[in-house]
Amino acid sequence: MSDSDSEPELSTAALTALKQFYTEKESRQKAFEDLKAVASTNFSTDSPSPSLKYPLSMEAFTEDWNASQFWYTDSTATRLATQLLQNSTPETRICVLSAPSVFLQLKNLLNEWPADKARPAAITLLEFDTRFAVFGDEFQYYDFKFPTKLPVELKARFDVIILDPPFLSEDCQAKTAVTVGTTKQNISTQESKISSNE
Repeated sequence: MSDSDSEPELSTAALTALKQFYTEKESRQKAFEDLKAVASTNFSTDSPSPSLKYPLSMEAFTEDWNASQFWYTDSTATRLATQLLQNSTPETRICVLSAPSVFLQLKNLLNEWPADKARPAAITLLEFDTRFAVFGDEFQYYDFKFPTKLPVELKARFDVIILDPPFLSEDCQAKTAVTVGTTKQNISTQESKISSNE
């Protein structure tokens, strides 16, 4: 057998990099499985209070480039989440549309939220990636291709919506805008709430 017929071999550096890649992948998978196990007890009717390990991290949710997943950095997600909470009232309902890293930072901030500050009534993540279903009722499967295919209880529900459409295509942007129109509270609904509270 000549040298040209021998099996190709990876260099030591390539093997080391490959081993590191698989080690990191296994570590992230374990982190996700741990979160999933804890979350399954948190969101059952038998569990009165959450026992998630905070701070939550996007490390458990690896980005899928094929699904156009590119998470915000922790600092950016925290800044956006802080802005969402700044003027919240006990009636505020926040929708996080295709921005799961912001959703996790909202949960982290609310975990340490001072008792004397108003907490929003609800935060809901609309997301294609079903791994986020570990968050129970706070998660709703969402596919931008079907912008109005949502449970009726989510229509005209949200006061505040943050979104990060997965694609820059005109189709995705337009359909995401339709979802915003479907899920945002009507101004007349908000005005009637204000009027009835005066």
